[in-house]
Amino acid sequence: MKGKIIVTIDGWSSCGKSTLAKQLAKALGYAYIDSGAMYRAITLYFLRNQVNWNDTGEVTEALNEITIAFKFNDTSRQSEIYLNEENVEYLIRDLVIAEKVSEVAAIKEVRTFAVAQQQKMGEQKGIVMDGRDIGTTVFPDAELKIFMTADAAVRVERRFKELYLKNPNITIEEVKNNLEMRDYIDSNREISPLRKAKDAVEIDNTNLSMEEQFKKALDFAQHAIKNKA
Repeated sequence: MKGKIIVTIDGWSSCGKSTLAKQLAKALGYAYIDSGAMYRAITLYFLRNQVNWNDTGEVTEALNEITIAFKFNDTSRQSEIYLNEENVEYLIRDLVIAEKVSEVAAIKEVRTFAVAQQQKMGEQKGIVMDGRDIGTTVFPDAELKIFMTADAAVRVERRFKELYLKNPNITIEEVKNNLEMRDYIDSNREISPLRKAKDAVEIDNTNLSMEEQFKKALDFAQHAIKNKA
């Protein structure tokens, strides 16, 4: 725990938060926690079990049946998410989940459930966590908060390329509509809306390469660790 910090990475959908968080965690020797994957896993459970998420009682009952864990995969050398002991790392990346996850993540009971788990994971420090409200709600006292942004057109193109590999039938219009809807829900929801924390440093990666954005973030992290020591 000595000298270790918590790094939060928040920002808009398809800004490359997860990619940067994984790179940073690897470079620092920290654990990477994908908070978005947690909400996607909950969404998957709700869809599979036909949970009516407008019914608070049904939501509470369903959450009591959910166990979420991250396990390190020695083959892929990455942390993967498990829903009730089932590896759902790839299932949760489907567009069907992407279309519903912002709705599910806006539910008060769902956020309370996820935030409590996330805070427990951060008790020992030495973690990098990405999401929408990590620096504002989950870890408001984190030593380093990064907020990521990029032009909407660039984000749509990135997301389209990623999804096209899995589903060649997808159209750029579908991706654009999904991204706009998620942006709107994420920034307008009542519980923990997407906001840049007052003390966050911003990285606009519209015109940055992955290497350039990683170097920026690593500089920020090393500076924060030095300050803590």
